[in-house]
Amino acid sequence: MKFLAITLIPHAPHPVTGRRTSTAERFREVIGNALLAEELGFDGFGVGERHERPFLSSSPPVVLSHIAALTRRIRLFTAVTTLSLLDPVRAYEDYATLDHLSDGRLELIIGKGNGTAQRELFDVGPEDQWERNAESYDLFRRIWHEGKVTATPKFRPALTDAEVWPRPLQQPVRVWHGSATSRESTDLAARYGDPLFSANVTHPIGPYAALVRHYRERWEHYGHGPALATVGAGTAGYHAAPTSQQALAAYRPVFEGRLAFQRRLGLDPVFTTLEDFVERSSALVGSPQQVIEKVHRYHEQLGHSVLHLHADADGLTQKQHRDSLELFQSRIAPVLRRGIPDPPWGWGPVTPLPAAGATTTSREGVTS
Repeated sequence: MKFLAITLIPHAPHPVTGRRTSTAERFREVIGNALLAEELGFDGFGVGERHERPFLSSSPPVVLSHIAALTRRIRLFTAVTTLSLLDPVRAYEDYATLDHLSDGRLELIIGKGNGTAQRELFDVGPEDQWERNAESYDLFRRIWHEGKVTATPKFRPALTDAEVWPRPLQQPVRVWHGSATSRESTDLAARYGDPLFSANVTHPIGPYAALVRHYRERWEHYGHGPALATVGAGTAGYHAAPTSQQALAAYRPVFEGRLAFQRRLGLDPVFTTLEDFVERSSALVGSPQQVIEKVHRYHEQLGHSVLHLHADADGLTQKQHRDSLELFQSRIAPVLRRGIPDPPWGWGPVTPLPAAGATTTSREGVTS
C-alpha cells in the first residue's frame, strides 16, 4: 500500500483558537507540510483545486511547482484538477511543464469539481459539468498522444492541426479519476482503463463502496483485466497516539471546533459526535492498532491500494501533528505495506523521452 498526504489548503479560523493565519503564513504551512511528508517517507503529496471560500487552492500547478523545486523523491498529485471548469489546452500546458520541473513526478487526479460559487465564477452550469469533464479529458489524452490535434469540441474553440508544447516528460502521465457521488466518474475511469480515487470523506462507507463496485464492473465490461483495476481512497481525518484515550482527547477540541464552524455556515453535519465520527466515518483516530484494523476493514469493501491522510495539522499543535505522522510511518505504515498490495505498476521516476527518431518503451501503467 502507498500513502499520500493531501491538502485542499483551507483558510478558515483555527478550530480551537479561532485565529486565522495570513495567506502567506498558510502557504508556508503547506510547503512545510510537503517537506515533512517527504522527510517522513510518504509516497505522495497532493494539492486540491478550489475556486471559492474558504480555500486558497485555486492554482495547484503553481504550488506544486514550488514544492517540486524543494523536494526530490515524493510524487506530486492534484486532488483534484477540475477539468469541467478549465480550458483543457491551457491546463495541459501547465501540467506538462510541471511534469518536467518535477523530473516526472506528476500524477493527476481529475474531476468535475463541486461548489456553486466556483461554477458561477467560470460560468459553468451544473447540467453540463460531467459532459465538460469528459470532453476535456478526451482532449487531454489526444494532446498527449498525438503530435497534431484537430478537434471541434463543444465547450472550447476548435483546434486545427494544433501542436501543444511542451510534451510531458512522462509518456503518459498517470491520470486518476476522482469519485465522490456519481457513476459518471467511475464509468469514465473504467472506459479509459484508468485508476479511481474515492473521496470517501463525507459519509459512511456505503455509497463510496457502491461506486467502487460499479467501477470494477464497468472495468470488466470495457474488457480490461480485473487485476489492473486500481483504487485509492481518502480519509475524513487522522490522528494517532500511543493509546486511544490520548488520541481522542487530543482530537476532541479539533472535531468540536470544526462542528461549530459547519453549523455557523448553515451546514447540517453528518456526524454530530466525535464517537460517531470515529466509528462510522473513514476518520483514523485512535491507537496504531485501531488505525490498522480500520484501514483493513475499509480495504475489505474498497480494495484500495493507495490511502491519503490530511497533510494539515487541522487544529492539532505542530508537535501533535508531527508526532502523529511519525507514529504512522513507524508503527502503522509498515504493517499496512506488508498486508495490503501496492498498485499494479512501478512507483517512481520515469525514463525521459528519447531524442527525435529514437524508440523506447513507455513506463508500465494503467493509462495507455
